[in-house]
Amino acid sequence: MTTEERMARLEELLDRLEQARARLDALDDPEQAVDILGELSELAKEVQAEIERARREAPGDALAR
Repeated sequence: MTTEERMARLEELLDRLEQARARLDALDDPEQAVDILGELSELAKEVQAEIERARREAPGDALAR
């Protein structure tokens, strides 16, 4: 995967994370909130994994900071 593709994937995941957070803010149902919190957790894990892959694949230490 190219750096541009990796960055596009990260942007997509961050957009999904923000959408899920916005849905959580709009809820009154605790059961639905738990489901969305689980979704947020999984999305955060995906974001972290993408960042780690990008760091390993980046030339030099461009993303290591």
